[in-house]
Amino acid sequence: MRYAVILAGGAGQRLWPLSRLTRPKQLLPLIDGKSLLSLAAERLAQVFEPANTLIVTNAGYADQVAAELPNVPPENVIGEPEGQDTANAIALATVLLAARDDSAVMGVFTADHVIRPPEPFLEAVRTACRVAAENPEALLTFGVRPSWPHPGLGYIHCGQGLGEGLYEVLSFREKPDHATARRYVESRGYFWNSGMFVWKVSAIRDALTRFLPDSMRRLAPVGAAAAAGEGFADLLRDIYPHLQRISIDYAVMEKAEKVLMVELACEWMDVGSYPALEQVGSLDDAGNLLEARKVLILDSFRNIVVSDEDHLLAVLGMDDCIIAHTADATLVCSKKDDQRVKELVALLRKHFGEQYQ
Repeated sequence: MRYAVILAGGAGQRLWPLSRLTRPKQLLPLIDGKSLLSLAAERLAQVFEPANTLIVTNAGYADQVAAELPNVPPENVIGEPEGQDTANAIALATVLLAARDDSAVMGVFTADHVIRPPEPFLEAVRTACRVAAENPEALLTFGVRPSWPHPGLGYIHCGQGLGEGLYEVLSFREKPDHATARRYVESRGYFWNSGMFVWKVSAIRDALTRFLPDSMRRLAPVGAAAAAGEGFADLLRDIYPHLQRISIDYAVMEKAEKVLMVELACEWMDVGSYPALEQVGSLDDAGNLLEARKVLILDSFRNIVVSDEDHLLAVLGMDDCIIAHTADATLVCSKKDDQRVKELVALLRKHFGEQYQ
């Protein structure tokens, strides 16, 4: 049996004010009127049955996630009381799946990436599922051959090629400086870390028990409740504040002995900021990205104009700007300052509490 787990708990602060605590970026209709989450679920439905797909998300918007994915059973939408990073989200999914089928193959996928075309991605996932079934102790990840020395991504250092786009993993490298990233790209031995994985449920359960024992001990009653057909939301509220916040890379992947990588021979983009939208949307003749119902633009070039309201946005004489409008907040900033939007959100919290979060 195969199960897919989609991690959909991020907030996406760099897309404020479109993305909020109660409506994160993976639920925004950013790509041809569809959300990143629905696109991820559509892709995976070609390999995994929707009934065998779990969504781990924030409890605050679990109902929105369930409504966005009508083919996924509502009980498969698992709400975390608070975010405790990817290791604990995966640990939670692991104890729940172990209660169903400890011998199953489990894939872990992101909800906030554009992946195209889908065919090479699906072929890589099928290969990883087969390899995991044949190597029950292996942990598999997916890597993307870097097209430029991106300093904002993690990298996978690979060794010997094993055929079919499969490599042994030597190490994981966190976000490097630009010079180091350039060396990685030029060596052709490093891949971008996609943050997606495939393994046997038993393999990741054993690895988490070894490397993150406290979380697995605390989450064990959740698995027992699921096996008995009981609810576990109250248990999670008691357990989650006591979990160590840590990523799966730090907690497990950097320490595990048998790690393999399957190359993703496709376009892979994290739509985590406004400039990233330019890579997946259509630009007008002046290089503007216009994702708004009503927009009038004059003598303006290379701007990003986004709105989810039936509100006229008129732009005159503006270049290289971001203009994002919602019912209660509007962002105007230079494109070169897009990485500072998170700084602005923190300042908003200081002055207005959670009113605009």
